Amino acid sequence: MADIKGTVKKIPLLKTKAGPRDGEQWTQRLKEEYEALIAYVEMNKSTDTHWFSLESNPAGTRWFGKVWYYHEKVKYEFDIEFDIPVTYPQAAPDLLLPELENKTVKMYRGGAICTTVHFQPLWARNAPRFGVAHAMALGMGPWLASEVPHMVREGYLKPE
Repeated sequence: MADIKGTVKKIPLLKTKAGPRDGEQWTQRLKEEYEALIAYVEMNKSTDTHWFSLESNPAGTRWFGKVWYYHEKVKYEFDIEFDIPVTYPQAAPDLLLPELENKTVKMYRGGAICTTVHFQPLWARNAPRFGVAHAMALGMGPWLASEVPHMVREGYLKPE
């Protein structure tokens, strides 16, 4: 997660402007989403920086998995979930880490991470070319890097 700009440039941009209600176009968009995610995961694995696993329901509207972050040689792992909004790809998905709800001020009800200041404007400028892989790289990754050390220092997270 160190060179975020360089990393994001390597994630394929998506071409199909379609959301969950767009039938065959959504199927094409979902194929592009998976191709971008696979490319991002393979890139992370090749540099030994793999930090999440995701899967979706068959319709591609509900996503879930795990994210992890190492702080002071300790691995902190969390469940992630999110729904694709009906206005996608114009609107970014709200990424949720439910088990961390109320442990940091940079989070909303239900465990949605705060992405309003830095990530949302970036998404708006790049929609519909950005997808789930970009949300992970530009939203979740930086959030974990910022918030996990803070929650550890404050005593909200303890090594298992």
